[in-house]
Amino acid sequence: MPARPGKRAEPGADATFPLTRTSTRPIFRLVNEPDGRGSAMSDDLLTIRQMCDAFEVTPRTLRFYEARELLFPQRRGQHRLYGRSDRARLTLILRGKRFGFSLEQIRQLLELYDPAERNITQTEATLATARDRLADMERQHRELGEAIAELRQQIAEGEASLQNLKSDA
Repeated sequence: MPARPGKRAEPGADATFPLTRTSTRPIFRLVNEPDGRGSAMSDDLLTIRQMCDAFEVTPRTLRFYEARELLFPQRRGQHRLYGRSDRARLTLILRGKRFGFSLEQIRQLLELYDPAERNITQTEATLATARDRLADMERQHRELGEAIAELRQQIAEGEASLQNLKSDA
């Protein structure tokens, strides 16, 4: 079930990790900011609270991704500071979760990031993973459509049966 605006999703809550924001940007393209446009702030470090506000996640979510070695914030004493690459990685993590990618799939795709080779390998791997996921989603969609049709039929038959019982009484 999608998260309501203002409500923050926790990692591991479900397989799709719904977001309140949607994007039409490619899932494999690194971006500077959560909105994908970049800004003067793109090289600034953000605190955990600023990251939470920018991405509508909880501190627990950020710590979860850090523990899973998906994010690598700088540490200054007890404070975590998130840079441009952390913001780009979190954008991709959340987008991947929204599309139902596993954390392991996301990790593997993030590890392929290599601007020296123009991210061709990462892009190819992401497209292959995305195609596989789309095929799974389309299969689930068909199965759900069949289940809905069958349930509608069962309800109609149940209503007809109930009407017959009432009229015979």
